[in-house]
Amino acid sequence: MTASSREADRSAWMRAALAGDARSYRLFLLSVTPQVRSVISYYGRGSAGSETEDIVQEVLLTIHLKRETWDQSRPIGPWVAAITRNKLIDVLRRRGRRVNVPIEELIDDLEAEDRAPEVDGHRVNGMLEHLDERQREIVRSISLNENSISETAARLQMTEGAVRVALHRALRRLAALYRSSRSED
Repeated sequence: MTASSREADRSAWMRAALAGDARSYRLFLLSVTPQVRSVISYYGRGSAGSETEDIVQEVLLTIHLKRETWDQSRPIGPWVAAITRNKLIDVLRRRGRRVNVPIEELIDDLEAEDRAPEVDGHRVNGMLEHLDERQREIVRSISLNENSISETAARLQMTEGAVRVALHRALRRLAALYRSSRSED
């Protein structure tokens, strides 16, 4: 598979996913995950394997939460690369390391301006209220406060695996709520 056909497939899958096709979304995530993992492994040298997976999960979570910000008229590769780069830098900075990840090595044609719409905090909080207390705390900790899986697990006295499972279930629930609220609008 060539890079251009992979890019075309990923863009098509994400367009279909944004229209509500869960199978296409799964294909998109399965397609980008190895690339995200590879970039994080390379630039996050010195990270333990579990920390690399934590960062991969944070990138995938960010892609999930910000998928509506992707400009469908542009290639999806630079959008994914920018999210990956930014998450990696955030994690390395939290560890106290000074890091320089040259974006041109990740992708050549990143969009310069940020066109992300403002997120309605009231709407986010309303959707979070549909989760149970533990799931709500995990989503806030990881997604909003940018804590790692391991930090969240330690604070909540849970295993990292249990946090990942709870986070995945919470995100699946939030996605369903979001889709149903969009169909009502």
